[in-house]
This record gives sequence, C-alpha cells and structure tokens, in this order.
Amino acid sequence: LRTMVGPFIFFDQMGPARLGVDEGIDVRPHPHIGLATATYLFDGEIMHRDSLGTELAIRPGALNLMTAGRGITHSERFEQGRSHGGPMHGIQAWVALPEEDEEIDPAFDHYEANVLPVIESDGVWGRIVAGSAYGARASVRTRSPMFYVHCVLQPGARVALPDEYSERAAYVVQGEVEADGQVFAEGRMLVFGAGQAATITARAAAVLMLLGGEPVGPRFIEWNFVSSRKERIEQAKADWRAGRMKLPDLDDGEFIPLPSDPPPPPNPMS
Repeated sequence: LRTMVGPFIFFDQMGPARLGVDEGIDVRPHPHIGLATATYLFDGEIMHRDSLGTELAIRPGALNLMTAGRGITHSERFEQGRSHGGPMHGIQAWVALPEEDEEIDPAFDHYEANVLPVIESDGVWGRIVAGSAYGARASVRTRSPMFYVHCVLQPGARVALPDEYSERAAYVVQGEVEADGQVFAEGRMLVFGAGQAATITARAAAVLMLLGGEPVGPRFIEWNFVSSRKERIEQAKADWRAGRMKLPDLDDGEFIPLPSDPPPPPNPMS
C-alpha cells in the first residue's frame, strides 16, 4: 500500500461546494508537527490564523505554506462564505519534512498567484505551485526535491509528468482522463512507478494536480502529527492534551481535542 509520493503524505480536497449565508464550515484551532501544509484554492476564500500571529485570507491561485516543524497551531475559518455565501473548492496537501528539519522553528509563507510561474503549450496550462517542473521553478521555500503543479487540460490535450523525479502522481480534480489505457474520473489519484511512462490525456476538459519528488524516508502519521519517530508523535499528543501548545492569539477561544479525548466543556464566557 502506497502511503507517500515523494514527500507528500496527505492530500485533502475541499469541495467543490456552494455555501449559503451562515453555512461556512470552520476548522477550529488544532496542532501540527513534522510537516508543511500547502493550501491552494481553485475558488472561494479561507481565513488562516496561527500561533505565530499570522492572520491572512487564502484566495484562489495563491499558496499558503505553513511549516509546522517542532509545533504550530492554526485555524481555518470560512468567514467569507458564512457572511455572504459563495463557492469553496481547494486542496490541502501535507508535505513531510526531512528528518533534519522535523524540529525546526515553525514558519508561515504566503505566495501570491502572480509570483508563481505559469507554463502553456498545446492545450496545456500549468501553474508551478511549488518545486520545479517543465523548466520552471517556483520561488517557494521547499526542503526536499519536489514538484507540485496545478494543471488544466483542454479536451484531447496531453501532459507528461516530469521524468526527473523517482516518485510521481496526478490527482484528477475535475473531468476525465486516460493514462496507460485506463480511464480515470475526478477524485482519483494516479500513481506512477519509477521509470514508468507517465502521460495523461484529457478525454474532456480536465483539472489536475501533478505532484511528486524524492522520498524522505518512512513516516508515522497520526491525526495531525507526522514524524519519523513514533515516540515524537506520542509526545505531541501529550503536549496537546496538556495544553502545552500555544493557540493562535487571534483565535484562542476553542480548539479541537484529540480524537480519543472527550470534547472540552463549554466556555462560560463565550
């Protein structure tokens, strides 16, 4: 069972959905260690707040890269959708940090869409969200060899995944594609072996996220924690349970408990 592609260890699609007024979905403050979250939207808006003091709206085409390192907490609030209604569609990927970087200081980096390089050729449009591919490199701070590309294919267009990386995959966000004689609809992750031809053809207009890189070694993952050492995850669980991980300054009135713990009592001041 494949659990990672290059440094990518978790991949979560949000939507597509259209929210009515008062229908925003909030993700309360929660912790991370040992990874970087890469949040990228196709539509809508998310308000990010973290324990470094960051407060920033994530909008389509931009990249929010939050490096957890030894520990960070953050919340994700759908405030725009709750106030005014509207669409929500995006991807959050988790990138495992190399062992030597697992305990670095946490950091937050934001990259607007206009600083991320774009490629276009023969019905293929791509934005290099992170890493390097197709002769272009994003100015995004990454810590191991990788590529992450938002790719749009016109009907009949073909794209070959970069062949300079040993691990490669493509996630079908929208549409229908063909690869290696098989047809894949949206919601499927196509993983290609090392040295395998990796060409994807759009049977209809399609949106893909292309991803991969070099492996960083095996990782344990439990809840929101990633580490090369199981005992480090146990320590993070204990720290969160005991309240030793600082909540975001601008969003510290509630939090998500460990899944195995009972929910916290209601806040009488809320």
